[in-house]
Amino acid sequence: MTSQPDMTWPISRRSLLNRSAHGVGAAALWQLLAAESSSAAETSLADGSGLHVPARAKNVIFIFMAGGPSHLDLYDPKQMMTRLHGEPVPESLVSTLADPVIRSSARVMASPRKFHRYGQAGIEFSDYLPHTAQMADSICMVRSMHTDQSNHDPAQLLLSCGTPLFGNPSMGAWIQYGLGSVYENMPGYVVLLSNSGKGVDAGTALWGSGFLPSSHRGVTFRNTGDPILHLANPPGVSTAGQQARLRAIGDLNRVHQQTAGDREIESRIAAYELAFRMQSAAPELLDFSQETQATKRDYGLEQETTRAFGSNCLLARRMVERGVRFVQLFHSTWDDHSSLNANLKTNCDMTDLPTAALLADLKQRGLLDHTLVVWAGEFGRTPMAEVRRGSSTGKEGRDHHPFAFTIWMAGAGVKAGYVHGRTDDFGYNVVDAPVHVHDLQATILHLLGIDHQRLTYRHQGRDVRLTDVHGRVVHDLLS
Repeated sequence: MTSQPDMTWPISRRSLLNRSAHGVGAAALWQLLAAESSSAAETSLADGSGLHVPARAKNVIFIFMAGGPSHLDLYDPKQMMTRLHGEPVPESLVSTLADPVIRSSARVMASPRKFHRYGQAGIEFSDYLPHTAQMADSICMVRSMHTDQSNHDPAQLLLSCGTPLFGNPSMGAWIQYGLGSVYENMPGYVVLLSNSGKGVDAGTALWGSGFLPSSHRGVTFRNTGDPILHLANPPGVSTAGQQARLRAIGDLNRVHQQTAGDREIESRIAAYELAFRMQSAAPELLDFSQETQATKRDYGLEQETTRAFGSNCLLARRMVERGVRFVQLFHSTWDDHSSLNANLKTNCDMTDLPTAALLADLKQRGLLDHTLVVWAGEFGRTPMAEVRRGSSTGKEGRDHHPFAFTIWMAGAGVKAGYVHGRTDDFGYNVVDAPVHVHDLQATILHLLGIDHQRLTYRHQGRDVRLTDVHGRVVHDLLS
């Protein structure tokens, strides 16, 4: 007869915990990390008393041209490419490409655009940008940008959030968190979408709050129909009744917050209160009847082609005029793998006139002195023709290019009528004064009075910042 095993297993409490390192111990660790994250050693500057450096800018208008506008056809002309059009791209440039077929078939694609010099500094602009070119003496053009990502989602996230990963706060959220709102009846961070039928690759993550409180998320306005959905009270609901209802909801949320300790409840309360205040402030903000016919004409509101983007540009001016801290305009898409020349004209026709009107209007009103305007895409385009989709006449395109591209800035604290950096004869690599995406972010924060290394938020045991562990202020861009 087989004896039964002894089922008794003497074990001490210490031994149990040691054996449970991946169970009870891990759970305890995660609980500690979560508590640390929720207490979040925040270094917000929202009270306005602790700016790290003197601020040159009070507001930012960031014009995000999603898809990767071609720097070679808009801002960075290359005579060498004109002479070598159709010839093989030098092996020294394409040797890093992984695909030998692409390397061997890469041919120089010269830009068909004509470039002219504008302003006292003689800055070169494409003939597709005649209106923006007229503002050359107000623009600081950076021809030496580079990034780490060559696909849209991660590159857009890197530019907007400082990391190619989803789930992190956007630049606007960091600024809103750090500096707070000036105009209490409107959000401090507003997002304006145009041509949105084509969408933005990385989506709402580009203006999300990530692990920051959700009150710092960008608030989106639409450019067709009601800009803010459900802003007006429904029929039969008075302002007094709405206020009483929100007061009761707020009281219930505060009771819940005291028992649950969830900080997101505070954000929910703040969102309800802001929405109520916006009911009185937003209609006036959105009422363009106060603007002159000349102003509306300058922004292109009288033309179907420019109306959507022009409305957003005019709204951006009205917002910074009232103290909105960060306004982000999204226009897509500039992802021209084929029919580059025709597609560029379409996008430039939609955006060039309103962009120039925005700069001129800000300058005429004295707002450009404390408003920083940034025009940027997530990367540039290659100097060779796109071969995946054919290169027949009129159908040529360019592929994604992270190693060199152009952005421009204007306004508060940056040099005007200035070109920074230089690319090689093919616009392939930066050869002078490189500026990384993290450097751009650090410089924007610096102009707002923020040291990018000191604006942090404790998350999962780490003090996180917009620029991660990178970035430097590019003082050569500053006036």
